Amino acid sequence: MDTEQPPKPLRETNHPPLVLNPQKRTPFLKTATHHPSPEPILPIAHTKHHPRKPPTTTTTPQTTTTARPETPDSNSGSVYFIGTATTIISFAGLRLLTDPNFLHAGDHVHLGPGVTAQRLTNPAVPDLASLPPVDAVLLSHYHEDHFDREVEAQLSRDMPIVTTEHAKQCLTEKGEEPFRKVWGVGEFEGVFMPVGDGQDPDIGEGGAGEGRTKKKKPAVRVTGMPGKHVPPGPLAAINELLGAVPPTNGWLVELGWTKPTEGEEGFETGYRIYISGDTLMVDELKEIPRRLRGDKIDLMLVHLGGTTIPGPNMPLLMVTMDGAQGVQLMRLVDPDVTVPIHFDDYDVFCSPLDDFKKEVDAAGFGDKVVYLDRGDEFKFTIRGA
Repeated sequence: MDTEQPPKPLRETNHPPLVLNPQKRTPFLKTATHHPSPEPILPIAHTKHHPRKPPTTTTTPQTTTTARPETPDSNSGSVYFIGTATTIISFAGLRLLTDPNFLHAGDHVHLGPGVTAQRLTNPAVPDLASLPPVDAVLLSHYHEDHFDREVEAQLSRDMPIVTTEHAKQCLTEKGEEPFRKVWGVGEFEGVFMPVGDGQDPDIGEGGAGEGRTKKKKPAVRVTGMPGKHVPPGPLAAINELLGAVPPTNGWLVELGWTKPTEGEEGFETGYRIYISGDTLMVDELKEIPRRLRGDKIDLMLVHLGGTTIPGPNMPLLMVTMDGAQGVQLMRLVDPDVTVPIHFDDYDVFCSPLDDFKKEVDAAGFGDKVVYLDRGDEFKFTIRGA
């Protein structure tokens, strides 16, 4: 009699750690030798919170780059939405940048043989030079609407990048200017990101610097999650031969703490963020809740848009989730909160955000979703801080 196989481990392989040093971050631009002074401040339009757990204090919206700089602490983190799939995840003085794309309305990207797209919106931050320093980049795949040509030309070759094996090959074989610090991560492979010994982030008074992080330090663990940009079947087989649409990852980003003497073995997760990446609703995604074994996803950043190629005038193939699939993914992974991103920035996005909103309302999930405009941030609380 057949018996159900036990779930496989969440991480089948662990890559060498990516040690972070918030006091000596790599400047964004390859032509820069140091960060600008003062450091740029994110122009936060509105701060939003858990839809079912309102904050006890009122947050005053920031509307200009002259607003008060962030004061990192151990109790909270945030996701700042720049546009498309570009966000900044902040926690205890650490920052991760996802899928950097800073093209503006009217600019074009190349998405494959004979496929181009025009940007319809402007990012909340105009360019790389206007960002505060970050510790690493998470790149879901090597596509120009996630890593545009200007970013690729300007970005420091020493910026740590965690991405797919395919993107790693593309980035490290750049002729005279290869990227030098790239981690190629496959499905259910992990990279641990501890803060180096003696390199505590500046977390301010009353934060993690008092008491707790004398013994424990903030750390991040990133695990590659499944994703399929092309639906299974004959088209997927053809794409394998042509290499037209690149392979893509989702990410599980765990924010937490570890003792310097214990490393990853002593890591305590305080918050889990699942980033879907540019995937469709495919069977491979069912492995995510199986392998989590009951561990809760606190926040899902879901890539929507119903991206259709070769374009809106000839919508032959959908390669990212539309509104209906986005809600199907909510049912599958059951996150505490969902934030949709990647939904209206390019003309090949054929499923507007309203499609997702209608599906959310029909499913009764309205109190599980937070909607961010470009320039908004979502703040959350870290467990165990």
